[in-house]
Amino acid sequence: MEKWYVAAKKADFEKWAAEFGISPVIARILRNRDLTESGGIRKFLYGTLEDCYSPWLLKDMDRAVELLLKAVEEKTAIRVIGDYDVDGICSSYILTKGLQMLGAKVDTAIPHRIHDGYGLNDHLIEEAKKDSIGMILTCDNGIAAAPQIELANAYGIQVIVTDHHEVPFSKNVDEQGRESRKELLPPALAVIDPKREDCTYPFPNICGGVVAYKLIQAIAERLGSRKVSAAEKEDPESLNRNASGNRESGSLRLNEALEELLELAALATVCDVMELKDENRIIVKEGLKRLKNTRNPGIKALMEVNGIEPEKLSAYHLGFVLGPCLNATGRLDTAKRALELLQSEAKTDAMSAARELKELNDSRKYLTLQGVEQAEEYIRQHHMDGDKVMLIFLPDVHESLAGIIAGRIREKYNHPVFILTRGEEGVKGSGRSIESYHMYEAMTAAKQYFTKFGGHKLAAGLSMKEEDIEPLRKLLNEQAALGEEDFIPKVHIDVPMPLVYADRKLAEELELLEPFGVGNPKPLFAQKELTFRSGFKMGANKTCARFRVITPEGEERQLVFFGDLDKFGAFLNQKFGAGSENALYAGRGSFPVSAVYQLGLNTYKGKTELQYVMQHYC
Repeated sequence: MEKWYVAAKKADFEKWAAEFGISPVIARILRNRDLTESGGIRKFLYGTLEDCYSPWLLKDMDRAVELLLKAVEEKTAIRVIGDYDVDGICSSYILTKGLQMLGAKVDTAIPHRIHDGYGLNDHLIEEAKKDSIGMILTCDNGIAAAPQIELANAYGIQVIVTDHHEVPFSKNVDEQGRESRKELLPPALAVIDPKREDCTYPFPNICGGVVAYKLIQAIAERLGSRKVSAAEKEDPESLNRNASGNRESGSLRLNEALEELLELAALATVCDVMELKDENRIIVKEGLKRLKNTRNPGIKALMEVNGIEPEKLSAYHLGFVLGPCLNATGRLDTAKRALELLQSEAKTDAMSAARELKELNDSRKYLTLQGVEQAEEYIRQHHMDGDKVMLIFLPDVHESLAGIIAGRIREKYNHPVFILTRGEEGVKGSGRSIESYHMYEAMTAAKQYFTKFGGHKLAAGLSMKEEDIEPLRKLLNEQAALGEEDFIPKVHIDVPMPLVYADRKLAEELELLEPFGVGNPKPLFAQKELTFRSGFKMGANKTCARFRVITPEGEERQLVFFGDLDKFGAFLNQKFGAGSENALYAGRGSFPVSAVYQLGLNTYKGKTELQYVMQHYC
């Protein structure tokens, strides 16, 4: 069951339409994206990289840049330590490539999901000591690794943290019963994380890849501000004969590399499910432009093996095609293979690696389907319908699939979900949440049951003991302040609009709002009382359909539906009587149904047509 809501946010839509050369419909949609001021609207519609925030606004950026430049000049061995998901892989690539452009002595380590787990661990620190590493630079991790950073400090290894996850905190209660929070920052020489309370960065909801990109950007800016001496101007070759010259030359190379690194920051932003608002939207928009003409052999190859035409590349392809292929290596093998793909220089090597990644992802899809079926069976057997927070233990499921399975179950039941699996050292798991449940804060309130945990509002990872599963399930449910309303999926309609008004001109104008994604969903429109006359199932497996409908004005339109056809058929039979589904596909339908739809343009075999896509019905 769903609840439909029509957005009713107020603004002078006619004024906005005149000011920005858009239709009042587009103006309404912009207001629904929480835009209220002309400056914000202009940035949303026409923002460029110059509208993004300065990297120097990030706390500790100054310190990190100076430490890194000193390490480069002194030939200190630097190790970038990332994570095994797309954000971590892209972050690792960005930092490693950027430092290589400076001539740094740098290598990369990405934890193995099974053997190492998330982020820094003692083993990685011991390996760094063994390899005579003088500096560790983390990306997409490190904010919760205080013990490991203390160990590195004891070994004389400098540590710089770049991360974007929530900062761990402790809760304190004074004598009057007032509760306060204290951040627990790791003891690194510099900690760059926009989630820090003392960080004044204007938009903290950036991913690890963007934090890494900002660090390389800051280094390029710092080097670019250095004055070239008169002697160096007379003898440009001298730039390559001394340390400072190498830095200047490195600055030029860095500025060129930033174009490519922006592509990886955009990919990381989409795949880490960041909201496409503010500068995230600009980074993804500009990154997509560059990705369509990328010079990275690995990304080119990955697009080719997946049949993606570069000029048609969209945020959808990043999040649901390319990203899962990169993620699959970290799930079923080692994420180093994904990093090697991005670092490929020869097309033959890139194509070979891309094919392997696609095969791994195909295998991951099959294993995920099996895992979802097992989770459904667990819910039935354990009578979990009454649980506010679902804690599902699937000991035989590959631990790397827990997050994907949790997401699928969350989508179906609209409850916070944890999928737990049996790992090499106890239980590991991943959680996916709903908007009204802050998962990381809930876990912090139950931290006694975790040996390790981290995350943010809507997603988290954990390690724990098997005997603590049931006590944790009980505590999370007792503490969850969730009511029945929180579990009802909400459909937010941008504009109630008859199909006859949703024309090609509007469909073309909607492209101004791209890229679409979390925080900037594709607009939803609604039409009451469409009469469904006939239907035709399409696709190799007949899993989608095209319906012929008659509008209240008496005009005929075609609605495409990519959702659950069995569920839609059951809806028809229940509402209009047994046999209604068969009657519709036989062309004998006369069923009034209200629909929520999306509007777009579909190009097939060189022909572009207006397309209405049904998303919800009642």
